[in-house]
Amino acid sequence: MSSSSQAQALLHFPRKTSTKPNTTDNLITQLHNLCNQKRLKEAIQILHQVAKPPASLYSTLIQLCCQNRALHYGKTVHKHMEISGFLPGVVICNRLLDMYAKCGSLSDAHNLFDEMSERDLCSWNTLISGYAKIGMLKEAKKLFDEMPERDNFSWTAMISGYVRFEKPKEALELYRSKEMSLLSKLNKFTVSSVLAASASMGCLIIGKEIHGRITRAGLDLDDVVWSALMDMYGKCGSIAEARSVFDKLVDRDIVAWTAMIDRYFKDGRREEGFELFRQLMESGVKPNEFTFAGVLNACADAAAGEIGKQVHGYMTRIHFNPLSFAASALVHMYSKCGNVENAKRVFDGMPQPDLVSWTSLINGYAQNGQPDEALEYFELLLKSNTELDHITFVGVLSACTHAGLVYKGLEYFHSIKDIHGLTHTADHYACIIDLLARSGRFREAENIINDMPMKPDKFLWASLLGGCRIHGNLELAEKAAQALFEIEPENPATYVTMANIYATAGRWDEVAKIRKLMDDKGVVKKPGLSWIEVKREIHVFLVGDTSHPKSKEIHDFLGKLSKRMMEEGYVPDTNFVLHDVEEEQKEQNLSYHSEKLAVAFGIISTPPGTPIKVFKNLRTCVDCHNAIKYISKIVNRKITARSAAWLQCDYWLWYVHHLYTRIEDVVWWQIKYSSFRNTGPVVGLSS
Repeated sequence: MSSSSQAQALLHFPRKTSTKPNTTDNLITQLHNLCNQKRLKEAIQILHQVAKPPASLYSTLIQLCCQNRALHYGKTVHKHMEISGFLPGVVICNRLLDMYAKCGSLSDAHNLFDEMSERDLCSWNTLISGYAKIGMLKEAKKLFDEMPERDNFSWTAMISGYVRFEKPKEALELYRSKEMSLLSKLNKFTVSSVLAASASMGCLIIGKEIHGRITRAGLDLDDVVWSALMDMYGKCGSIAEARSVFDKLVDRDIVAWTAMIDRYFKDGRREEGFELFRQLMESGVKPNEFTFAGVLNACADAAAGEIGKQVHGYMTRIHFNPLSFAASALVHMYSKCGNVENAKRVFDGMPQPDLVSWTSLINGYAQNGQPDEALEYFELLLKSNTELDHITFVGVLSACTHAGLVYKGLEYFHSIKDIHGLTHTADHYACIIDLLARSGRFREAENIINDMPMKPDKFLWASLLGGCRIHGNLELAEKAAQALFEIEPENPATYVTMANIYATAGRWDEVAKIRKLMDDKGVVKKPGLSWIEVKREIHVFLVGDTSHPKSKEIHDFLGKLSKRMMEEGYVPDTNFVLHDVEEEQKEQNLSYHSEKLAVAFGIISTPPGTPIKVFKNLRTCVDCHNAIKYISKIVNRKITARSAAWLQCDYWLWYVHHLYTRIEDVVWWQIKYSSFRNTGPVVGLSS
């Protein structure tokens, strides 16, 4: 083609000319892109440049504000709607309602609800759910009663709200209402909430009724419903049915495992709890910190230090998080099992020890005869700027009692209120009375009791009675005993202690009256029971016990040991031997107390130098305390003797929720540890 022809052709095809872009369209596109990228702040800035955004953009922006709980930006979008003259339909209004509700601004949500010209079921449900979730149940119920129609979501929102804020009775009343019974189809969320209400009330009949309705309705049971059923049966005391439900779970997650294991422990069935934990370790499902905390608490409760150590070994191998509260449970377990060295090792390995760990270690030192270390760590706790609570001071005051530090104890007692701004609890008063009574400072003790803002409890009176026994204060002992007889007339400890005090004073007529009073009221003295763990087996002893396979060796060893103790200066303290018998017979009675038998068995059954830990279901007598000190020196062993008074003081309960105080059941405690042998020892820990 010639140049002239080309020129001709160009005349017929004019050049394209650039036009000015549509600014609004570009801004809207940019806004959508920013929303997709979750860049809410920049999107809000550009929104002001758009006069009339489309409904889709408003909807997207509101949703993004809701996801980010960005109430301020959500209000900005709502205001922009009003300024631009946009009239939102019911769908966008519902989104605004949801945004306000989830951001906690129920007043704005309700105002919008009142302004809405059109409302659907979603509108009502959104506002009811919003109120129910923050505990405004009266407002939620008022709306619920006013709504023209209800669906499963409406019922679930109300029922779950009642359950969440501890109103299970109202939840069950709503579930059992006539209208609810006419619902043709239940959903898993409604069922789970109602089962939780039944569990909370311990109402097995209603729980079974719900289970039956689920079965008749053919509801597709997923793990959520199965777990709720299992929890209901467990909390209602039907452990067998809870286990039956657990066994039907196809895909058991760690929540289900933990709930079932925890239920066994709470019901005092530790052997089954430990066995199920062993099965969990073999299942391939990884335990979490809640699982470990529950198992370790059970170990602490039963003084099963060996199992606790094996659990620790397993935790170490799977690299548990040292910042989790399972680490605190470890400190607590070792402290309560008398292994303060290992408790300190775990504590030292924690990047940021929490208050539970500090308190457990302090209490461990205090209760294991190391009050100086307990007070040293308390001073370190004060310097750490950790906020204290009332439980910590129980251990501190206990340490002062063990060390006989009366003035220091009084100083700490007064600092609770004067320096730390806490309120004295009944436990604090019981501790300070124990300290003063043991020191014979009864006038100060009485002054504090008279000035108490609350009525003295049984622990305080028992502490006072114990001090009176030590110092022979008969008059005050009778006052304390009378208070205890009124509070717990079935407790044999008060009768026995008073009988001992009368016996020491030579008041045998009063001793006879106490015995008659016990007979008349059917009060039976609980037999003293001590136990020791040797080679992964628990050995239990009663006073004067001859049933043990090594009974002859134990008694022979104690006979030889008694002679050595006398040579070292030991004098049997026969003041608290009840019976009116000859002095020689009293000494013989003391020789075969259950804790001495357990200590002797531990010594002859373990290599030289092995620490001995003995536990007792009752308070250890004064003579046994003194005797064990001499035995420890003679055999060159560290001997720890812990009584039920210590075992039942729970310093972990407030944090994790549960410890189980049934140490008397230790007779059955012949647990086979072979299940845990493959877990291996913990590196760096003493035995």
